[in-house]
Amino acid sequence: MDIRTVATTPFEGQKPGTSGLRKKVAVFRQPDYLENFVQSIFDTVPALAGGTLVLGGDGRYYNRAAAQTILKMAAANGVARVLVGRGALLSTPAVSCVIRARAATGGIVLSASHNPGGPEADFGIKYNTGNGGPAPEAVTEAIHARTGRIGTYRIAEAADVDLDADGESSLGPMQVVVIDPVAEYAALMARLFDFDAIRALFANGFRMRFDAMNAVTGPYAHELLERRLGAPAGTVLRGTPLEDFGGEHPDPNLVHAHELVAALSGPDAPDFGAASDGDGDRNMILGRDFYVTPSDSLAVLAANATLIPGYRQGLAGVARSMPTSMAVDRVAEALGIECHETPTGWKFFGNLLDAGRITFCGEESFGTGSDHVREKDGLWAVLAWLNVLAVRRESVADIVRAHWARYGRNFYTRHDYEGLDTRAADALMSALRTRLDSLPGTTVDGLAIEAADDFAYTDPVDGSVSRAQGVRVRLAGGARIVYRLSGTGTEGATLRVYIERAEPDRDRHGLDPQVALADLIAAAGRLAGIESHTGRSTADVIT
Repeated sequence: MDIRTVATTPFEGQKPGTSGLRKKVAVFRQPDYLENFVQSIFDTVPALAGGTLVLGGDGRYYNRAAAQTILKMAAANGVARVLVGRGALLSTPAVSCVIRARAATGGIVLSASHNPGGPEADFGIKYNTGNGGPAPEAVTEAIHARTGRIGTYRIAEAADVDLDADGESSLGPMQVVVIDPVAEYAALMARLFDFDAIRALFANGFRMRFDAMNAVTGPYAHELLERRLGAPAGTVLRGTPLEDFGGEHPDPNLVHAHELVAALSGPDAPDFGAASDGDGDRNMILGRDFYVTPSDSLAVLAANATLIPGYRQGLAGVARSMPTSMAVDRVAEALGIECHETPTGWKFFGNLLDAGRITFCGEESFGTGSDHVREKDGLWAVLAWLNVLAVRRESVADIVRAHWARYGRNFYTRHDYEGLDTRAADALMSALRTRLDSLPGTTVDGLAIEAADDFAYTDPVDGSVSRAQGVRVRLAGGARIVYRLSGTGTEGATLRVYIERAEPDRDRHGLDPQVALADLIAAAGRLAGIESHTGRSTADVIT
């Protein structure tokens, strides 16, 4: 095997965000662009030389080509073995599962998650460490620093590897093992959940729809739901991964999964609905004529965890990202367990999980998970709900309403302003930050502001500090508004505004959140000057 050392120059902007490096496909296809970033991973993680790497992605456009390039670079950089999903497919939680099951050194995930796919759309890449989770900030910062001074990369001169048949081959001295992308993940799910109870649920006429959104969870859902659990054929919708996701946006929310929402409406609708995203780490949960917010989903699952075999001994603790509603906080208080508030980004849960401080964790951006892997996991959340439904034999709506009756309801909404001019978005956040000290004691639209800060987090395990994680404004009565710029897009800026109010009065629990929070929504826009800074009077996506 010949190894070529290629002279290169740095590219600007190769800084990983909360979930890796995401750009348009055209950016990644520039000569040396992907290679520079991948070489920077190998240069930053010397343990990969002689180690085992897991490789896979969500099947979007450029996934296969990128996988071949990475295999050749891995061989040139001394990696001993690569475990790659058949067809270069592996869901993000499955990558984490395989890393942990095989004691791999780390993994490379090829995905832009819930962002669109296709030649004109998005691509992404991130590195996961040996615990199976996204690289912590110290590692991503080191990778970024390396991209700024890289001068050469190494790549093997070799034919492409056959990725369509399971088995072993070699690329020079490096072993390449093509694995079934579903098998190990499905085996883990069978150990966690009561498959017999879920099979009995379906056998008794329970009906569901799972929308794989033409993305990577299709093969996983077909295997688990239809083959192993006995759900009727046709339960899984859009179950074949497509390079462009069928021209759709693979984001499981009320806007982009509108067909599933419509299918769950009416007296003859299925009992349960769910969807996952491009790479399989997000989820949306629906009952008949009932939407479960991600924040409520985390809280309900935490409250019912002991009904699931894998968690029968109870939870060590829970964690949520700062913008996520505080619904799970009251569950933790009732259970007498720890509750942690972290910045957005699954990597912040990793230390808490590894230290045994938490068992369940979640983000409002449709991410829920546990200590079984170190990524959020869409199908895990779906199976957890199925297990709870199989034991309680109540509807989704009845389970959630009973939860509200016991713990109170947290009315919650997120308003996204997408594709903003980056300078305008930065100016809005900067203006908010300069006013933080003066906001307490003032009012906005008659609502009293009690506190305001720019969220900073000190990791209780390793002491690392993350600053400027989002502006929090707390109002009288426990309501709050959070402003944050998202790091998951590929162009422009996305402003996310999170609005929450706890409501103990059961008679008000049935209100639409947009109605219950109308005064706070209007106040949030005025307080930040959203329209004056961005020219937008309404959000693009409301969840």
